[in-house]
Amino acid sequence: MSILDAHAEALSILDRRTRTRTLITRAGHDFASNDYLGLKQAPELRAAVADALARGVAIGAGGSRLLRGNDPEHEALESEAAAFFGSEAALWFSTGFAANSAIFSTLPATRDLIVHDALIHASAHEGMRLGKASCVSAPHNDVDGYADVIRTWRAAGGRGRVWIAVESLYSMDGDRAPLTDLVALAEREEAFLIIDEAHATGVFGRGGRGLADGLDGREYVMTLRTCGKALGCEGALVCLPNILARTLVNKARGFIFSTAPSPLMAAAVRASLRLIATQPERRDRLHALIAASAQIFADRIDVPPSGSQIIPVILGEDARTMRVAGAIQARGYDVRGIRPPTVPAGTSRLRISLTLNVDEDIVLGLAEAIAEAHTAT
Repeated sequence: MSILDAHAEALSILDRRTRTRTLITRAGHDFASNDYLGLKQAPELRAAVADALARGVAIGAGGSRLLRGNDPEHEALESEAAAFFGSEAALWFSTGFAANSAIFSTLPATRDLIVHDALIHASAHEGMRLGKASCVSAPHNDVDGYADVIRTWRAAGGRGRVWIAVESLYSMDGDRAPLTDLVALAEREEAFLIIDEAHATGVFGRGGRGLADGLDGREYVMTLRTCGKALGCEGALVCLPNILARTLVNKARGFIFSTAPSPLMAAAVRASLRLIATQPERRDRLHALIAASAQIFADRIDVPPSGSQIIPVILGEDARTMRVAGAIQARGYDVRGIRPPTVPAGTSRLRISLTLNVDEDIVLGLAEAIAEAHTAT
């Protein structure tokens, strides 16, 4: 069997299990993106990019940050982000995936323990796979479960540092982490708390500072705030103590050996941070849409509210989920089916993402389309 034959067979197995992924051109009403505040085409961001070009800001970095790729726009963004979120330092990565991979593969040491939520993002798992620390999953949002993992590890002779890894708002369920209790646990165990704010940044907190608003600046807290979701740009800001920022610059292979992100995009992110701070009406409109949608989905398809802009409609079986998603897409609503391994087995779902690219009437039409497709399939 040739290499190509082996891959063809592996793909056929995925196909038989209804797990094959394909690229689909976006079409219809947006219920699939993470452009929560509708900023990715905001005229203010277009103007910021045009202004940066006029000022001579380069499109490409031309090299890694440690060579000639470090641009004044990168440094300005990191300085402004640290001041905005309240951290001692900030470090900008090309993607959230790259940032999480760097954090978990670099900072925890061999003798350490990473206790992570069972639903933590794949990027964190990739970093843990590349790292040297022991990694143990804790039940989702179960603080006592985290404490049990730490207690068991210490009883077995664990003597290193504990790192607790969570998302503040989970991307597939739309529920929140119990941050207050997790902070108390971290303090009690002298642990380091890593909070992925990917889906909360821009949407929650003072001026869009996220659900971890007020926690930045603490010696034992690090936050990750991606720029490609509610901020409408790309990249990810890691907000952390200065000594850990310097450690990543010196030791994180994904940072050291990657071409730096575009300075032009750094200028766009700077503008986006200013926008979320000065245009609270965008958040107000989104939260009004979240509240109205919760009632619509509860009434039309008996789906409970998630409390956020992410609404999972769990159908369970993979093939049926994809049939329902296809039927809804044919009606003009861009909703995607999500299957294992992205979500646990038996929980295939429609992931509905609420953004300012739609309104209440469109949400009502979507709910009716789901109800009809659910019955027909």
